[in-house]
Amino acid sequence: MGDYIFKLPDIGEGVVEGEIVAWHVKVGDSINEDDQIVDIMTDKATVTIPSPTGGVVTELSGEVGDMIAVGSALVTFSTDGSSINSQVEDLPEPEVTENPIVEEEKKTESVKKEIKKPAPETVKTVTESKVVVQSSGNKRILASPAVRRRARDADLELSLVSGSGPAGRIRHADLDAYIAAGGTVTGAPPTSYSTRRTDTNEIKVVGLRRKIAEQMVKSKFSIPHFSYFEEIDVTELEELRQMLNATRGDDQPKLTYLPFIMMALAKIMPNHKECNALYNEESNIVTQHSAVHLGIATQTERGLFVPVVKHVEAMDIWQSASEMQRVSGAARNGTASLDDLSGSTFTITSLGRDGGLGATPIINHPEVSILGVHKAREMPVVKDGKIVVRRIMNVSSSFDHRIVDGANGAALVQALKRMLEYPALIFM
Repeated sequence: MGDYIFKLPDIGEGVVEGEIVAWHVKVGDSINEDDQIVDIMTDKATVTIPSPTGGVVTELSGEVGDMIAVGSALVTFSTDGSSINSQVEDLPEPEVTENPIVEEEKKTESVKKEIKKPAPETVKTVTESKVVVQSSGNKRILASPAVRRRARDADLELSLVSGSGPAGRIRHADLDAYIAAGGTVTGAPPTSYSTRRTDTNEIKVVGLRRKIAEQMVKSKFSIPHFSYFEEIDVTELEELRQMLNATRGDDQPKLTYLPFIMMALAKIMPNHKECNALYNEESNIVTQHSAVHLGIATQTERGLFVPVVKHVEAMDIWQSASEMQRVSGAARNGTASLDDLSGSTFTITSLGRDGGLGATPIINHPEVSILGVHKAREMPVVKDGKIVVRRIMNVSSSFDHRIVDGANGAALVQALKRMLEYPALIFM
């Protein structure tokens, strides 16, 4: 018997370290050769490391969220040495997940249950004239001077009356209910004030959530954002959308607003190339793209993904809708490939019905523009001198002010507005 220290092997070209995102073993476990022991996340992929030997785990070098260098101790085994592979080349190939994003860590600590103290015991002494209360608590009674005067005149003890007002304030209606009930307590204090929640839950920021945090910090603090807001009348677009959905074939997807917005952006981008671009700060080069590769911000159970619909300029409305559903669905169920999650030149973010009225979206670095789409709602507006009900949708946009001037960003949004308000232009 002896100890065998297994070190993190070389798991990819140029990779010098990785983050521990999940342990599959714990100290004391007996494992066999090739059993999965740990998931390591790098900038390029998520790798599941198999065991090079059988034995008993005696030590784990690092916790979830720790960074570990290639060649550093990873796991220590107690083994008889008969099954140890002496050469790194003989180790089983690590299992590489195609999707470079992993699920967030499970909660590291159970929620602590609150221990509630019993309410102060109240002792009642009843006489023929009135009720006297002796209480171990010193709760302040909230009531207006008029209510207090009325209680004194009626020889009532306010501490026996349950208040229905804010913070348990006693009102005239509470006195009426107390008197109508024959001078008995008519209810308990409001539970919102008698029960206080003190639970806390600590979750370590690792894996995908850490990657999102790093990307947001890089985008927000390295890119000087400016934002631009606009209202768009989508009444005619809504009529067209409903008509197309009513006549679509069985093999055609149901249309939302997003495919129309995607088609409109593809149509206008040749005149706004500065917005369909990537900026490399290190080389100080802006790359403008003729192809329109639209990132679609997608919320999943594992966090925020941005799958990409490639070459929207070469698609029709049904193709763009189908491809958008495919890549966003793959992101949600964890089957998106590296190609599905890379290569965007412009990003759209939409919260659908939860979209609110406005936002300041953060640019998806190294892109220079992003469009936020908010919910459409019916509103009274003035049209041709008359007040009419129209369907209005707000959009919010952000631009990299180093690359896109304010006038250029506004021009892009105004061109989009014209397309969506006169949707026939999208198909001309």
